[in-house]
Amino acid sequence: MSGKNSLLVLSALSESIRVQKLLLADTAFEEILRLVCLACVATYQRGNKILAAGNGGSAADAQHFAGELVSRFHFDRPPLSAIALTTDTSILTAIGNDYGYSDVFSRQVQGNGRVGDLFLAISTSGNSESILKAIKVAKKMGIIVVGLTGQTGGAMKELCDFCMCIPSTCTPRIQECHLIIEHTICAYIEQTLFGSIRP
Repeated sequence: MSGKNSLLVLSALSESIRVQKLLLADTAFEEILRLVCLACVATYQRGNKILAAGNGGSAADAQHFAGELVSRFHFDRPPLSAIALTTDTSILTAIGNDYGYSDVFSRQVQGNGRVGDLFLAISTSGNSESILKAIKVAKKMGIIVVGLTGQTGGAMKELCDFCMCIPSTCTPRIQECHLIIEHTICAYIEQTLFGSIRP
């Protein structure tokens, strides 16, 4: 690897670690994450489910999160009900064609969501129209909304019940922290509902 490429790699790694350290030192963020973990556990204890959505890389995060819950995270246990609203191409293209792309998640929340469910809304900018519409529908339906976003929080910051803002304006750094948070939530849910983590 050339010196220039090596510097690029080291710079990306250093910046990723720097942002994660900022989160680690933020006691207010730690409290929000704790409350989100408790809200997720309470959702399952009520017999409800978790919905998740995002665009692009955040769509992959939504699917990853749902996969960990329905399958397993650290150890074998019963599956948990979770739906990524980003996976059904027939639904996505039908809504996009008939109503417009901005409705692709809001109509799914309306169709699949129930009072007491939890919606994980993921947007690095906090301003994705499709996510904002889905949040508004969820709130009207009595669905708890957890937001994962970037430094400013965007428009979604004031709409969510809980909003976790990553202290960065760089999309890759934000997404890396989102994945850490999602894994932390999965681990907390699994440990609380089914016993100790078994590495």
